[in-house]
Amino acid sequence: MTESLEWLALSRGTLDRVALHRTDDAWLDDAWNDPKTRVLVVRDGRALVAYEPSPALLLVPPDRAPDGERWLLGADDDGTVYFGVSGELPAIEGTEPAGLRRVGALLGDRDSGLLTHAVALEHWHNTNRYCPRCGAETRVSSAGHVRVCPRDGSQHFPRVDPAVIMLVTDEADRVLLARGPQWPADRRSILAGFVEPGESLEQAVAREVKEEVGLAVRDVHYLGSQPWPLPQSLMLGFTARADGDVPLNPDPEEILDAAWYTRDDLRAAIESGEIVAPGPLSIAAQLIMRWYGGELPKMPDF
Repeated sequence: MTESLEWLALSRGTLDRVALHRTDDAWLDDAWNDPKTRVLVVRDGRALVAYEPSPALLLVPPDRAPDGERWLLGADDDGTVYFGVSGELPAIEGTEPAGLRRVGALLGDRDSGLLTHAVALEHWHNTNRYCPRCGAETRVSSAGHVRVCPRDGSQHFPRVDPAVIMLVTDEADRVLLARGPQWPADRRSILAGFVEPGESLEQAVAREVKEEVGLAVRDVHYLGSQPWPLPQSLMLGFTARADGDVPLNPDPEEILDAAWYTRDDLRAAIESGEIVAPGPLSIAAQLIMRWYGGELPKMPDF
C-alpha cells in the first residue's frame, strides 16, 4: 500500500466551513455583528502578515474591515466566525502584504487555510462577474460562494481546475525531472498537466507523461491533493513507474529538457547550484522529498 503525503502546506485548514449557514441571512448578520468575529482582508491575492513572534495573518474585527465583497470562510471550535473581505489593505505598523507563495508554508494551519480559501474566492469573483449564458452582471450569493444571474436566474459556482502532478521513477529508483521552456535555467520539477474532459485521473497521468517526454507509465498511485489557487487549480499528486532505458523524447512546446536523477545526482546538482531546491509550498516539493527521504540540500523556507 502506498503511503499518503503527510504534510501539504495549503491543505492544512482547520476551520469548519459552516456551509449550512451560507444562506441564513439572520445568522450571517449576527455573526458579522459579533465583536468576537474576525475578518481577513485580501487584495490582489495578498493579506497583511506579521512576522513576530511567528508568521501570522492580521485579522481585524468587523467594525475595522473595509467595505467590500464579504465571504464566509468558516468557524472554529470556540465559535469564532471568520469572514474574508476584498478591499484595500490597511497600513498597520509591524505588518506587510504577502501572498501564498511567500507565506503559505510559514503560516500556522488555521491561517494557511484562511488565506488559501480567501485568495481562491477573490480570484473567482474578480474573473466571473458576468453570466456566461446572457452576459448580465451577476450578484454575490450564499455568503460569497455562489454568483447568481438576475436576468436568467442561473447559479454559478467557484471554478476549480483539476491537475495531475506525478513523480515518475524507473526500475533503478531514479526520479525524472524536467524544465519548462519559460523556466529559469536552474529550475527543475516533476511533470504535471491538467485533466481533460472525459478523462480519469489515472488516464491524465499516463497521457501527460507520454505527451511531455514520450514514456509509457505503469503502477500509478494517488498520494494526496493540495489546492493551488494561483489562480484556480487543485493539484492531485501521484507516483508512477516507467522504463529508464527508453529514450526520453521531450515535447519542445512543453519541456526544454528532461533527465533521470539518482539521489546522489540530485544532491550534487543542488549543492553545486546547477539546480535550486524547491521550497516546501508546492506538492511537487513534497513528492520529491518523499522520494529523496527528507529535506533537500539548501532548501528555502518557502
